[in-house]
Amino acid sequence: MDLEKARAFAGQVAQERVGASLSLLNYVGDVLGLWRAMAGAGAVTSAELAERTGLAERYVHEWLAGQAVAGHVVHEDGRFTLPDEHAAVLADDESPFAQAGGLEVGAAMWLAADRIAEAFRTGGGVGWHEHDPRLFRGVSRFFAPLYRLSLVPQWLPALDGVVDRLVAGARVLDMGCGYGTSTILMAQAYPASRFEGIDSHAASVEAAWAAANEAEVQDRVCFHVGEATEDMAGPWDLICFFDALHDMGDPVAAAARARQALTPDGTVLVVEPYASDRLEDRIGNPIAMSYYTASTFLCVPNSLSQDSGLALGAQAGESRMIKLLGDAGFSRVRLALTTDYNLIFEARP
Repeated sequence: MDLEKARAFAGQVAQERVGASLSLLNYVGDVLGLWRAMAGAGAVTSAELAERTGLAERYVHEWLAGQAVAGHVVHEDGRFTLPDEHAAVLADDESPFAQAGGLEVGAAMWLAADRIAEAFRTGGGVGWHEHDPRLFRGVSRFFAPLYRLSLVPQWLPALDGVVDRLVAGARVLDMGCGYGTSTILMAQAYPASRFEGIDSHAASVEAAWAAANEAEVQDRVCFHVGEATEDMAGPWDLICFFDALHDMGDPVAAAARARQALTPDGTVLVVEPYASDRLEDRIGNPIAMSYYTASTFLCVPNSLSQDSGLALGAQAGESRMIKLLGDAGFSRVRLALTTDYNLIFEARP
Protein backbone atom coordinates (compact mmCIF):
# COMPACT_ATOMS: atom_id res chain seq x y z
CA MET A 1 0.00 0.00 0.00
CA ASP A 2 1.13 3.52 -0.85
CA LEU A 3 0.56 5.32 2.47
CA GLU A 4 0.84 8.78 0.95
CA LYS A 5 -1.78 7.88 -1.63
CA ALA A 6 -4.07 6.53 1.11
CA ARG A 7 -3.54 9.67 3.19
CA ALA A 8 -4.34 11.91 0.23
CA PHE A 9 -7.51 9.96 -0.55
CA ALA A 10 -8.59 10.11 3.10
CA GLY A 11 -8.22 13.86 2.88
CA GLN A 12 -10.34 13.93 -0.26
CA VAL A 13 -13.14 11.95 1.38
CA ALA A 14 -12.92 14.14 4.46
CA GLN A 15 -13.42 17.20 2.28
CA GLU A 16 -16.43 15.54 0.69
CA ARG A 17 -17.87 14.94 4.16
CA VAL A 18 -17.32 18.61 4.97
CA GLY A 19 -19.29 19.52 1.87
CA ALA A 20 -22.14 17.24 2.91
CA SER A 21 -22.13 18.73 6.42
CA LEU A 22 -22.23 22.30 5.14
CA SER A 23 -25.05 21.39 2.77
CA LEU A 24 -27.07 20.38 5.84
CA LEU A 25 -26.42 23.74 7.46
CA ASN A 26 -27.28 25.56 4.25
CA TYR A 27 -30.48 23.53 3.82
CA VAL A 28 -31.65 24.37 7.34
CA GLY A 29 -30.96 28.04 6.61
CA ASP A 30 -33.19 27.81 3.55
CA VAL A 31 -36.01 25.93 5.29
CA LEU A 32 -36.09 28.35 8.24
CA GLY A 33 -35.83 31.49 6.14
CA LEU A 34 -32.51 32.50 7.70
CA TRP A 35 -30.85 33.32 4.40
CA ARG A 36 -33.78 35.42 3.26
CA ALA A 37 -33.89 37.24 6.59
CA MET A 38 -30.18 38.09 6.32
CA ALA A 39 -30.29 39.19 2.68
CA GLY A 40 -29.84 42.96 2.53
CA ALA A 41 -30.09 43.28 6.32
CA GLY A 42 -26.49 44.27 6.95
CA ALA A 43 -24.72 43.14 10.12
CA VAL A 44 -26.97 41.39 12.66
CA THR A 45 -26.43 39.63 15.97
CA SER A 46 -27.73 36.13 16.56
CA ALA A 47 -30.34 37.61 18.90
CA GLU A 48 -31.55 40.05 16.24
CA LEU A 49 -31.75 37.32 13.62
CA ALA A 50 -33.56 35.01 16.02
CA GLU A 51 -36.11 37.73 16.78
CA ARG A 52 -36.57 38.49 13.10
CA THR A 53 -37.21 34.82 12.24
CA GLY A 54 -39.01 33.74 15.42
CA LEU A 55 -36.37 31.11 16.17
CA ALA A 56 -34.42 30.09 19.27
CA GLU A 57 -31.34 32.27 19.65
CA ARG A 58 -29.02 29.50 20.87
CA TYR A 59 -29.60 27.48 17.69
CA VAL A 60 -29.30 30.55 15.50
CA HIS A 61 -25.97 31.47 17.08
CA GLU A 62 -24.52 28.01 16.49
CA TRP A 63 -25.72 28.07 12.89
CA LEU A 64 -24.23 31.52 12.31
CA ALA A 65 -20.91 30.49 13.85
CA GLY A 66 -20.72 27.50 11.53
CA GLN A 67 -21.52 29.68 8.54
CA ALA A 68 -18.83 32.16 9.59
CA VAL A 69 -16.23 29.40 9.85
CA ALA A 70 -17.20 28.23 6.38
CA GLY A 71 -16.89 31.76 4.97
CA HIS A 72 -20.54 31.93 3.98
CA VAL A 73 -21.18 34.89 6.27
CA VAL A 74 -18.78 37.55 7.55
CA HIS A 75 -18.29 37.87 11.31
CA GLU A 76 -17.07 40.98 13.07
CA ASP A 77 -17.53 42.04 16.72
CA GLY A 78 -20.34 39.58 17.34
CA ARG A 79 -22.31 40.60 14.26
CA PHE A 80 -22.86 38.58 11.09
CA THR A 81 -23.32 39.79 7.52
CA LEU A 82 -24.48 37.88 4.45
CA PRO A 83 -22.68 39.46 1.46
CA ASP A 84 -24.94 40.39 -1.44
CA GLU A 85 -23.03 38.00 -3.70
CA HIS A 86 -23.76 35.11 -1.32
CA ALA A 87 -27.39 36.14 -0.97
CA ALA A 88 -27.72 35.79 -4.75
CA VAL A 89 -26.77 32.12 -4.36
CA LEU A 90 -28.72 31.17 -1.23
CA ALA A 91 -31.52 33.68 -0.67
CA ASP A 92 -32.95 34.52 -4.10
CA ASP A 93 -34.58 31.87 -6.29
CA GLU A 94 -34.83 34.39 -9.12
CA SER A 95 -31.06 34.85 -9.25
CA PRO A 96 -29.13 33.15 -12.07
CA PHE A 97 -26.76 31.87 -9.35
CA ALA A 98 -29.49 30.33 -7.15
CA GLN A 99 -28.52 27.05 -5.46
CA ALA A 100 -31.09 26.60 -2.68
CA GLY A 101 -33.25 24.33 -4.83
CA GLY A 102 -30.32 21.95 -5.19
CA LEU A 103 -30.08 21.77 -1.39
CA GLU A 104 -33.72 20.71 -1.27
CA VAL A 105 -33.10 18.02 -3.89
CA GLY A 106 -30.15 16.79 -1.83
CA ALA A 107 -32.31 16.53 1.28
CA ALA A 108 -34.84 14.43 -0.63
CA MET A 109 -32.11 12.12 -1.91
CA TRP A 110 -30.72 11.61 1.61
CA LEU A 111 -34.22 10.70 2.79
CA ALA A 112 -34.41 8.09 0.00
CA ALA A 113 -30.95 6.63 0.63
CA ASP A 114 -32.05 3.51 2.51
CA ARG A 115 -34.75 2.75 -0.01
CA ILE A 116 -32.32 3.17 -2.91
CA ALA A 117 -29.85 0.88 -1.13
CA GLU A 118 -32.57 -1.77 -0.92
CA ALA A 119 -33.25 -1.34 -4.66
CA PHE A 120 -29.57 -2.15 -5.23
CA ARG A 121 -30.22 -5.49 -3.52
CA THR A 122 -33.45 -6.34 -5.33
CA GLY A 123 -32.93 -4.70 -8.71
CA GLY A 124 -36.32 -3.04 -8.34
CA GLY A 125 -37.20 0.57 -8.96
CA VAL A 126 -38.33 3.59 -6.99
CA GLY A 127 -40.87 5.73 -8.80
CA TRP A 128 -40.58 9.50 -9.00
CA HIS A 129 -43.88 9.82 -7.14
CA GLU A 130 -42.54 7.72 -4.26
CA HIS A 131 -39.96 10.31 -3.20
CA ASP A 132 -40.34 12.93 -0.50
CA PRO A 133 -42.24 16.02 -1.73
CA ARG A 134 -39.11 18.11 -1.25
CA LEU A 135 -37.78 16.52 -4.42
CA PHE A 136 -40.46 17.94 -6.69
CA ARG A 137 -40.25 21.50 -5.44
CA GLY A 138 -36.46 21.34 -5.23
CA VAL A 139 -36.12 20.19 -8.84
CA SER A 140 -38.32 23.06 -9.97
CA ARG A 141 -36.31 25.59 -7.97
CA PHE A 142 -33.00 24.12 -9.14
CA PHE A 143 -33.76 24.07 -12.86
CA ALA A 144 -35.65 27.38 -13.05
CA PRO A 145 -32.56 29.66 -13.18
CA LEU A 146 -30.98 27.56 -15.94
CA TYR A 147 -34.21 27.50 -17.94
CA ARG A 148 -34.67 31.27 -17.59
CA LEU A 149 -31.14 31.84 -18.87
CA SER A 150 -31.19 29.26 -21.65
CA LEU A 151 -34.56 28.16 -22.98
CA VAL A 152 -35.74 31.23 -24.89
CA PRO A 153 -32.37 32.95 -25.49
CA GLN A 154 -30.35 29.86 -26.54
CA TRP A 155 -32.08 26.51 -26.89
CA LEU A 156 -35.08 27.41 -29.04
CA PRO A 157 -33.06 29.64 -31.44
CA ALA A 158 -30.70 26.68 -32.02
CA LEU A 159 -33.56 24.82 -33.76
CA ASP A 160 -34.22 25.38 -37.45
CA GLY A 161 -37.21 27.68 -37.99
CA VAL A 162 -38.85 26.94 -34.64
CA VAL A 163 -38.76 30.48 -33.24
CA ASP A 164 -40.52 31.86 -36.33
CA ARG A 165 -43.30 29.30 -35.90
CA LEU A 166 -43.66 30.14 -32.22
CA VAL A 167 -43.90 33.85 -33.00
CA ALA A 168 -46.55 33.20 -35.65
CA GLY A 169 -48.50 30.79 -33.44
CA ALA A 170 -47.75 27.12 -32.85
CA ARG A 171 -49.06 24.21 -30.79
CA VAL A 172 -46.46 23.07 -28.27
CA LEU A 173 -46.39 20.04 -25.99
CA ASP A 174 -44.08 19.91 -22.94
CA MET A 175 -43.66 16.27 -21.84
CA GLY A 176 -42.64 15.74 -18.24
CA CYS A 177 -43.40 19.38 -17.43
CA GLY A 178 -43.08 19.10 -13.65
CA TYR A 179 -44.03 22.40 -12.03
CA GLY A 180 -44.48 23.95 -15.47
CA THR A 181 -41.46 26.26 -15.46
CA SER A 182 -40.42 25.53 -19.04
CA THR A 183 -44.00 25.64 -20.33
CA ILE A 184 -44.67 28.99 -18.70
CA LEU A 185 -41.41 30.54 -19.92
CA MET A 186 -42.31 29.67 -23.51
CA ALA A 187 -45.86 30.95 -23.08
CA GLN A 188 -44.57 34.26 -21.76
CA ALA A 189 -42.17 34.64 -24.70
CA TYR A 190 -44.59 33.58 -27.46
CA PRO A 191 -48.15 34.75 -26.68
CA ALA A 192 -49.48 33.76 -30.12
CA SER A 193 -48.72 30.08 -29.45
CA ARG A 194 -50.61 27.58 -27.29
CA PHE A 195 -48.90 25.27 -24.80
CA GLU A 196 -49.79 22.07 -23.02
CA GLY A 197 -47.80 20.40 -20.25
CA ILE A 198 -48.13 16.75 -19.31
CA ASP A 199 -46.63 15.06 -16.27
CA SER A 200 -47.28 11.73 -14.56
CA HIS A 201 -47.13 13.32 -11.09
CA ALA A 202 -50.48 14.80 -10.09
CA ALA A 203 -49.15 17.10 -7.37
CA SER A 204 -46.67 18.64 -9.83
CA VAL A 205 -49.45 19.28 -12.34
CA GLU A 206 -51.45 21.03 -9.62
CA ALA A 207 -48.42 23.20 -8.83
CA ALA A 208 -47.99 23.97 -12.54
CA TRP A 209 -51.55 25.26 -12.76
CA ALA A 210 -50.93 27.51 -9.76
CA ALA A 211 -47.72 28.83 -11.32
CA ALA A 212 -49.49 29.54 -14.62
CA ASN A 213 -52.19 31.50 -12.83
CA GLU A 214 -49.58 33.50 -10.94
CA ALA A 215 -47.75 34.24 -14.21
CA GLU A 216 -51.10 35.17 -15.84
CA VAL A 217 -50.61 32.88 -18.84
CA GLN A 218 -53.53 30.55 -18.11
CA ASP A 219 -55.23 31.75 -21.30
CA ARG A 220 -52.61 29.99 -23.43
CA VAL A 221 -51.37 27.18 -21.17
CA CYS A 222 -52.98 24.04 -19.83
CA PHE A 223 -51.68 21.07 -17.84
CA HIS A 224 -52.86 17.55 -17.18
CA VAL A 225 -51.71 14.22 -15.78
CA GLY A 226 -50.60 11.68 -18.36
CA GLU A 227 -47.95 9.25 -19.59
CA ALA A 228 -45.48 9.96 -22.39
CA THR A 229 -46.11 6.71 -24.25
CA GLU A 230 -49.89 7.18 -24.28
CA ASP A 231 -51.08 10.76 -23.99
CA MET A 232 -49.84 12.97 -26.85
CA ALA A 233 -52.94 13.75 -28.88
CA GLY A 234 -51.73 16.05 -31.64
CA PRO A 235 -50.82 17.26 -34.06
CA TRP A 236 -48.10 19.39 -32.45
CA ASP A 237 -45.66 21.76 -34.10
CA LEU A 238 -43.12 21.33 -31.28
CA ILE A 239 -42.80 18.60 -28.63
CA CYS A 240 -40.27 19.17 -25.84
CA PHE A 241 -38.56 16.83 -23.40
CA PHE A 242 -36.66 18.93 -20.86
CA ASP A 243 -34.37 16.71 -18.76
CA ALA A 244 -37.12 14.09 -18.89
CA LEU A 245 -36.64 11.56 -21.70
CA HIS A 246 -33.88 9.60 -19.94
CA ASP A 247 -36.10 9.21 -16.84
CA MET A 248 -38.80 7.32 -18.72
CA GLY A 249 -39.19 3.56 -18.64
CA ASP A 250 -39.22 3.29 -22.42
CA PRO A 251 -37.70 6.45 -23.91
CA VAL A 252 -37.66 4.92 -27.41
CA ALA A 253 -41.42 4.36 -27.27
CA ALA A 254 -41.96 7.85 -25.83
CA ALA A 255 -39.92 9.40 -28.65
CA ALA A 256 -41.73 7.28 -31.25
CA ARG A 257 -45.07 8.41 -29.85
CA ALA A 258 -43.88 12.01 -30.10
CA ARG A 259 -42.94 11.48 -33.75
CA GLN A 260 -46.44 10.18 -34.50
CA ALA A 261 -48.01 13.18 -32.76
CA LEU A 262 -46.03 15.79 -34.74
CA THR A 263 -47.19 17.77 -37.72
CA PRO A 264 -45.37 16.62 -40.91
CA ASP A 265 -42.83 19.44 -40.54
CA GLY A 266 -42.81 19.50 -36.74
CA THR A 267 -39.85 19.32 -34.37
CA VAL A 268 -38.97 17.41 -31.24
CA LEU A 269 -36.64 19.19 -28.82
CA VAL A 270 -34.75 16.96 -26.39
CA VAL A 271 -32.68 18.62 -23.67
CA GLU A 272 -30.44 16.20 -21.77
CA PRO A 273 -27.73 16.61 -19.12
CA TYR A 274 -24.31 17.13 -20.66
CA ALA A 275 -22.25 13.94 -21.01
CA SER A 276 -19.31 13.01 -23.20
CA ASP A 277 -19.63 9.67 -24.96
CA ARG A 278 -16.72 8.05 -23.12
CA LEU A 279 -16.69 7.52 -19.36
CA GLU A 280 -12.95 8.18 -19.40
CA ASP A 281 -13.57 11.74 -20.56
CA ARG A 282 -15.82 12.43 -17.55
CA ILE A 283 -13.34 11.45 -14.86
CA GLY A 284 -12.86 14.30 -12.38
CA ASN A 285 -15.61 16.45 -13.89
CA PRO A 286 -17.66 17.91 -10.99
CA ILE A 287 -20.74 18.34 -13.17
CA ALA A 288 -20.61 14.68 -14.16
CA MET A 289 -20.19 13.73 -10.49
CA SER A 290 -23.37 15.61 -9.62
CA TYR A 291 -25.27 14.13 -12.56
CA TYR A 292 -24.24 10.57 -11.68
CA THR A 293 -25.49 11.03 -8.12
CA ALA A 294 -28.86 12.23 -9.39
CA SER A 295 -28.94 9.44 -11.95
CA THR A 296 -28.26 6.78 -9.32
CA PHE A 297 -30.82 8.11 -6.84
CA LEU A 298 -33.53 9.42 -9.16
CA CYS A 299 -33.31 8.69 -12.87
CA VAL A 300 -32.36 5.01 -13.00
CA PRO A 301 -34.68 3.99 -10.12
CA ASN A 302 -37.61 5.82 -11.71
CA SER A 303 -37.07 4.10 -15.06
CA LEU A 304 -36.67 0.68 -13.42
CA SER A 305 -39.98 1.20 -11.59
CA GLN A 306 -41.78 1.12 -14.96
CA ASP A 307 -42.65 -1.89 -17.09
CA SER A 308 -39.87 -1.85 -19.67
CA GLY A 309 -37.28 -0.08 -17.50
CA LEU A 310 -34.57 0.73 -20.04
CA ALA A 311 -32.81 2.79 -17.34
CA LEU A 312 -30.99 5.06 -19.75
CA GLY A 313 -29.68 7.26 -16.94
CA ALA A 314 -28.70 10.92 -16.92
CA GLN A 315 -25.31 10.38 -18.59
CA ALA A 316 -26.29 8.68 -21.84
CA GLY A 317 -24.21 11.02 -24.03
CA GLU A 318 -24.53 12.31 -27.57
CA SER A 319 -24.10 9.13 -29.60
CA ARG A 320 -26.54 7.07 -27.58
CA MET A 321 -29.21 9.77 -27.66
CA ILE A 322 -28.88 10.20 -31.42
CA LYS A 323 -29.20 6.44 -31.89
CA LEU A 324 -32.24 6.35 -29.59
CA LEU A 325 -34.01 9.03 -31.59
CA GLY A 326 -33.12 7.24 -34.82
CA ASP A 327 -34.53 4.00 -33.41
CA ALA A 328 -37.72 5.92 -32.62
CA GLY A 329 -38.15 6.61 -36.34
CA PHE A 330 -36.80 10.12 -36.79
CA SER A 331 -35.06 10.59 -40.13
CA ARG A 332 -33.23 13.79 -39.18
CA VAL A 333 -31.51 14.04 -35.81
CA ARG A 334 -28.77 16.44 -34.86
CA LEU A 335 -27.03 17.88 -31.83
CA ALA A 336 -28.18 21.48 -32.14
CA LEU A 337 -26.25 22.95 -29.23
CA THR A 338 -23.79 21.95 -26.52
CA THR A 339 -23.36 23.85 -23.25
CA ASP A 340 -21.47 23.14 -20.05
CA TYR A 341 -24.61 21.61 -18.56
CA ASN A 342 -26.75 20.32 -21.41
CA LEU A 343 -26.97 18.63 -24.78
CA ILE A 344 -29.76 20.03 -27.00
CA PHE A 345 -31.04 17.71 -29.73
CA GLU A 346 -33.33 18.45 -32.65
CA ALA A 347 -35.32 15.59 -34.17
CA ARG A 348 -37.58 15.76 -37.22
CA PRO A 349 -39.80 13.14 -38.85
